[in-house]
Amino acid sequence: MAKYRMVRTDFWKSPIVLEQMTPKDRYFYLYLLTNPHTTQIGIYRITKKQMAFDLGFSIESVHSLMERFEGHHQLIRYNPKTRELAIKNWGKENLQKGGKPVMDCIISELKEVEDHLLIQYVAESIHKEEIRRLYEAFYHQKGMLIDEEKDPCQELDETMSPRYATDVQEEEAEKDLFIELDDTFSTRFTIRGQKEKQKEKEKQKQQQDLYPSIENNPDIVSPSQSHQKTDDVKEIIEFWDANGFGFTNINAKQQLLSWLDDSRFLQPKEMIIKAMNIACANNKRRLSYITGILKNWENESLLTVEEVDSYDEIQKQSKASTVSFPAGRAIPSEFVFDPTAGEVE
Repeated sequence: MAKYRMVRTDFWKSPIVLEQMTPKDRYFYLYLLTNPHTTQIGIYRITKKQMAFDLGFSIESVHSLMERFEGHHQLIRYNPKTRELAIKNWGKENLQKGGKPVMDCIISELKEVEDHLLIQYVAESIHKEEIRRLYEAFYHQKGMLIDEEKDPCQELDETMSPRYATDVQEEEAEKDLFIELDDTFSTRFTIRGQKEKQKEKEKQKQQQDLYPSIENNPDIVSPSQSHQKTDDVKEIIEFWDANGFGFTNINAKQQLLSWLDDSRFLQPKEMIIKAMNIACANNKRRLSYITGILKNWENESLLTVEEVDSYDEIQKQSKASTVSFPAGRAIPSEFVFDPTAGEVE
């Protein structure tokens, strides 16, 4: 992840920004250009829920802004299936200079893009021919990958130095890179499907390690129950990994999955997912926070999602209907002041 993103001062002179965008639009556009999920290539993965959390907007506001930027301003495209967002003018504003470190970083990030139509979308605004050719190569040969010995983007952020300062050196580096790409195209690239299969195998192995199979679990009485529990485990792990709880934190995942069997919940998977959603909404992505929520629900005998929602609604109504009394000592409503009371006539 880059430490900073540059925004040109011409941003504020753009006719679209000046005449068509509201202040909220401008704020949202700056966020899309500079948020921590952005990449060197102008295509990155982000959820609408994350946008809403970062900006302090409601989900409905983010939906409205996304539709406005896609349909009216036509500055972005978003794939809701892959959660990938592409910025139309990224190449025109950010990809003016090359050099081997930059090209290596672009290659590394392009091969992670799932929706290759987004690559073509960004490529249309790239003026530098060498970089545009690289985007087009990935679009037309969408199965190719380059050997991964190190992370070029991390190296670019940490080691960019004056040795790439001159235009002559940059041009020479780009020529060398493309000669190498042309000469070794068939040997240096592999099929994207191979890497995806490998990732899927690793994920399946992790799930098997986290949850026993039916053969090793005599408590499971039928294959259908085994299949259901496997699906539950998969859904919980995928939610954990996709929402920043810690992909490598196997121990925490194991402890969380134990709630599937060691709880009184009637819908354990749904309750766990709901607790994780609450943790995300409050930016408390920790196992202790999730288990605290689950324990509170058990203590209150809230064993289904419906019961939790009903309980929360009752609490909201109770708070809203609470009568506030004025400061000072309260006087009973039936009290009648009689200054002559107790006097004998």
